Amino acid sequence: MQDRTTPMPARDTDAAILGRLLGDRFSCRAFRPDPVPRETIDRILQLAQHTASWNNVQPWNVIVTEGEATERFRRELLAYLADSPKPTPDIAFPREYREPYLARRRECGFALYNAVGIARGDKAAYARQTRENFRLFGAPHLALISTDEALGTYGAIDCGAYVGNFMLAAQAFGVATIAQAALAGHSTFIRAHFALPPEQVFICGISFGYADMSHPANSYRTTRVKIGEAVRFVDE
Repeated sequence: MQDRTTPMPARDTDAAILGRLLGDRFSCRAFRPDPVPRETIDRILQLAQHTASWNNVQPWNVIVTEGEATERFRRELLAYLADSPKPTPDIAFPREYREPYLARRRECGFALYNAVGIARGDKAAYARQTRENFRLFGAPHLALISTDEALGTYGAIDCGAYVGNFMLAAQAFGVATIAQAALAGHSTFIRAHFALPPEQVFICGISFGYADMSHPANSYRTTRVKIGEAVRFVDE
């Protein structure tokens, strides 16, 4: 019998599957209208529910839209935004992007603009592309993630882990996703639309469905920094 105090060797097949899922997943910015079967959505949710959380409180509260519910939300959100309301996020957006984060953010943005043919400095085109966030990039489904405000930062951290696992589980079923912090800027509207209780803090949305791979917005991939730029080992 193996000594259970020693680490189990990694299974190459598991690592290969995980590596493929992580490598293939991308932020989808153009979806086909085809709905995802409820059975598939249920299986994604079941996998994501295994996300680790502090004291196993599992603080994520999830609303999933489909069919007319998605369409109505899309229509009413765009109508609401026509009056240019001020952002009202429940959690403050980043105060600023310092280096090296600013450069990474710009690289991501310019890669998208280049893919869809937007010239640098074309503010009208920037605005049109930004509007796609609130059209949910045409996705047939939206998952909205909220948590209890009493759990503070760590409740939000646990929800972030859930978002990552939801997207990875979706990838395993061939379902494309994009996490949308842009929706969090309009939590007042979302809170009213979905009748969220006052103690719930809205974290973000995840638009999901099947990717339209013919759309140029899905033709590029973001880069990742080398491990040495993100990790520091301490051995003495």
